Amino acid sequence: MLRVEGVSVSYRDFEAVHDISFEVSGGQWLMLAGPNGAGKSTLLKAIAKVLRYQGKVYLDGMDTARLKTKEMARRMGVLHQHHTLGYPYTVEQLVGLGRYAHQSFLSHADPDGRRMVDEALALCGLSGLRRQNVLTLSGGELQRAFLAQVFAQGTRLLLLDEPASHLDLAYQRLIFDTVRDWLQTPGRAVMSVVHDLQLARRYGTHALFMKQGRSVAFGARDSVFTRKNLQAVWDMKVGDWFIWLNEPWLMDKKG
Repeated sequence: MLRVEGVSVSYRDFEAVHDISFEVSGGQWLMLAGPNGAGKSTLLKAIAKVLRYQGKVYLDGMDTARLKTKEMARRMGVLHQHHTLGYPYTVEQLVGLGRYAHQSFLSHADPDGRRMVDEALALCGLSGLRRQNVLTLSGGELQRAFLAQVFAQGTRLLLLDEPASHLDLAYQRLIFDTVRDWLQTPGRAVMSVVHDLQLARRYGTHALFMKQGRSVAFGARDSVFTRKNLQAVWDMKVGDWFIWLNEPWLMDKKG
């Protein structure tokens, strides 16, 4: 579904991403992890054609460099980490913006639009808030609204940049559970930039570890989440850190 070959991204004399290659197939959830400054978000933006890059990116076997913006948007949805809102849309209107790729310049006809928006609102638990002003939403509700907008695009591939950043534990679980539910439909795939390794380990099927713009390990989750790889990327004994975090105070007296 997605194939990345030798992608590099440079800012003047600084190479933020160096020669990254990997693949994502249907049914997979690829977790892209690494310390701050590893180049994770930069790589995601390059794949989404937000940044210029060297190398090749193929989507459904087609070179994305040759795909027009709307064609890309019909095949790949992108949820960015930060959002800017300058207009008091309702939740329903915001989610409906995800359908722009299915409308032509001469006609706004979109036979599947209403159904897709309704399904996206329901999947994200926002049906009861559809008429609410988005400027009045909590951080978690707003993130779910933008996730619903991406779902409404009707793509088979999602790129998510820190989808649950700055959210409390309940909303983190809700966001990741929602994406997992969306992924249950055959032929879909997800690639997420994550910082929380426990979430990545729990929900991901595959992983790509990056450090200083380079790939350290890529493959099935269990082959990547090894003590050797974790220590190489984060320069610390991550396993021991997790053990320390999970002290007995988290458990009741029965264990």
